[in-house]
Amino acid sequence: MAHVTEPVVRSRHVWLPVAGGAIDGDLSVPDRATGIVLFAHGSGSSRLSPRNRKVARELQDGGLATLLFDLLTPMEEEEDKRTGQLRFDVKLLADRLVTVIDLVAEGLGEGVFRIGLFGASTGSAAALIAAAKRPKLVRAIVSRGGRPDLAESALASVRAPTLLIVGAQDPQVLQLNMNALAQLKCIKRMEVVPRATHLFAEAGTLEQVSWFARDWFNQHLSIPTYS
Repeated sequence: MAHVTEPVVRSRHVWLPVAGGAIDGDLSVPDRATGIVLFAHGSGSSRLSPRNRKVARELQDGGLATLLFDLLTPMEEEEDKRTGQLRFDVKLLADRLVTVIDLVAEGLGEGVFRIGLFGASTGSAAALIAAAKRPKLVRAIVSRGGRPDLAESALASVRAPTLLIVGAQDPQVLQLNMNALAQLKCIKRMEVVPRATHLFAEAGTLEQVSWFARDWFNQHLSIPTYS
């Protein structure tokens, strides 16, 4: 059997300028990567989310670059710790994501990649809204336990192929995703992970999320999906 070597991954910290300051990011780029996945984390989380980082490592092993970043500036993080409000400001989060999409599209010092978005919880809504605003840049979307319902009217404008991943034991979010799936007009699919609850904490469930995401991004970031 031929030995399969994992790609060499170069990782570095980046500062991303946004309205109101700058946000921290962790950029990882495997050799010969042609696609990059930007992670939009869920409410109360950050770029250090262990679940998202686990998914990111699987994507890197599959030859995809990843960018995990904080959606809020340090000052906003402190405000949010007191009020808990900014983490639910989907418009703000989507605008931040659009800014990062534009920075990545300009090269970010690492070359030009086809862009995918991975969103979790409220970050999924931000990803869908941002994709609707940048239809020529975003080539694929994956949502994990997301709240696509919060994207509201943007759903029908999303052009990027979209995969919704939901836990079978997360009935309310499952129904919200089913409703959103019906509103999406793009290439779309839903995967329901058996035994999984909202955070995919059950043994083996997050691995399934990672495999689904890796396959979806490799399929849709490898070639243009629309003109």
